[in-house]
Amino acid sequence: MSTQVPEQVEDESASETVSTGKQKRDAKKRERAERVQEQREVEAAEKARTADDTYHLKVFRYDPEVPEKQEPRFDDFYVPYKQGMTILDALMWARDHYDSSLTFRHSCRQAICGSDALFVNGSQRLGCKTQLSDLSEPVRVEPLPHADVVKDLVVDMEHFYDQMEAVEPYFQTNSLPDGELEEQRQTRENREKVKMSTRCIWCSACMSSCNIAAGDNEYLGPAAINKAYRFAMDEREGEDMKQRRLEILEQEHGVWRCQTQFSCTEVCPKDIPLTEHIQELKREAIKNNLKFW
Repeated sequence: MSTQVPEQVEDESASETVSTGKQKRDAKKRERAERVQEQREVEAAEKARTADDTYHLKVFRYDPEVPEKQEPRFDDFYVPYKQGMTILDALMWARDHYDSSLTFRHSCRQAICGSDALFVNGSQRLGCKTQLSDLSEPVRVEPLPHADVVKDLVVDMEHFYDQMEAVEPYFQTNSLPDGELEEQRQTRENREKVKMSTRCIWCSACMSSCNIAAGDNEYLGPAAINKAYRFAMDEREGEDMKQRRLEILEQEHGVWRCQTQFSCTEVCPKDIPLTEHIQELKREAIKNNLKFW
């Protein structure tokens, strides 16, 4: 004898099946929506940084006049990023919004004054010329190596200036034009020869990168030798002044101390071929001492 299922039970079972199917479909829709949302978030994160994003800076701090700050340390700053922001911009924001005692040099903000040379992520750079977007985080900002730190990111530049002055970095000649208002003429070819050497902005990035300068405090250094090159190769000064400059450069702590490591050339913010200039002065010094009789 067969048993018949009541119609009410069959209706309830069918209703439960429909309900379960709808729940599964809704769950799949939610999963798809969540995946789409996650993908959108990933794409947004990969886009260019916006004003809401921040950069992490680790900045060297030291203040010999404050007892609790005499021990060198690194402070962390999280700086809101804006398109085109430089290291100098970030430091100024940190100083203005976090710690007004943060000390560093800056002036023109156009890579001309040379006052904001820093050691950023292990390399000498100009703060106003270095884009934050080109650097990996955390961005480590330190004072120039191989120089005495005065406070925070400020170093003592006195020794660097002394070395620059030692090569007499100014135009000197014993041959003046005949006319009172006549200019001191220079050929196009000679101007091209010394053009790159005139771009030096006295930032000391090259001096800081030089291992020889780090170990020999009397070494003139690449910046000073480049400045001497600028005038020694200037045809308007004459042979007598060139001879005088070569005598300064061929001393014990002059051009011969250079070991052609090219570190100075690599960090120069004005792309001056410093090592090439030093090598050319070495050749000139040799020719100057050759005697034919």
